[in-house]
Amino acid sequence: MTNLTGKVVFVTGASRGIGAVTTRNLLEAGASVVAHFGRTGQGAESLLDDFGLDRVHPVQGDLAHVGEATRLFQEAVAWKGRVDVLVNNAGISPALAIDVPLDEWATVWTQTLQVNLISVAESCRAALLHYGEHGGGIIINIASRAAFRGDNPDAMHYAASKGAVITLTKSIARGFAAQGVLAYSVAPGWVSTEMAEAYLADHAEELRRELPMGQAAPPEDVANTVVFLASGIVPHMTGATLDINGASYVR
Repeated sequence: MTNLTGKVVFVTGASRGIGAVTTRNLLEAGASVVAHFGRTGQGAESLLDDFGLDRVHPVQGDLAHVGEATRLFQEAVAWKGRVDVLVNNAGISPALAIDVPLDEWATVWTQTLQVNLISVAESCRAALLHYGEHGGGIIINIASRAAFRGDNPDAMHYAASKGAVITLTKSIARGFAAQGVLAYSVAPGWVSTEMAEAYLADHAEELRRELPMGQAAPPEDVANTVVFLASGIVPHMTGATLDINGASYVR
């Protein structure tokens, strides 16, 4: 098992789904985790009960607002004096028809890009400034299969945001390797989470045809990949994107 004892990891979007499982797996691997729970704080209690205040530091904030990602990262650093690994997991995917009124269409695009891209870039900026003073660190950005193959017409904004996350990560890897920064993307396809449950149930037959493995990936597949990347044991893989889609899209 990967041992992350001594590492401080900051995870955004830790309240449910991929983020919740990833946070727990990081803790079980020995890391201390600053876990971002959004506005409600839902999910923090069970982690605190299981791991205690010395291992888990919950933070709350709305990444729909510019500046919030920086504030949260600074709060994460203040907990133990440093952050070794940043995991940008938080994201949204509101459905959006092409024929809605322009103001509604523009609002949803703006909100999606703010949460899925601008806040990610802002977190990365804060991490890069911090890593520059501490000899390096690791950035792991959760992207999507949609970044490469596109998505349905009602999710073009989501696909565009995730495509930008991929190129952001590659740019960080190229530009900051000499400062000891490692940057990776993880690109899941369909994952069995609460958020995807209804869609997966309604489109079960269609998805069975689409997915060579016959089912969506469990969130543990993504979480285990993040734990591996957080270890930093293969530094020359920096800039890579790791696909988790059951061979439904092979690059």
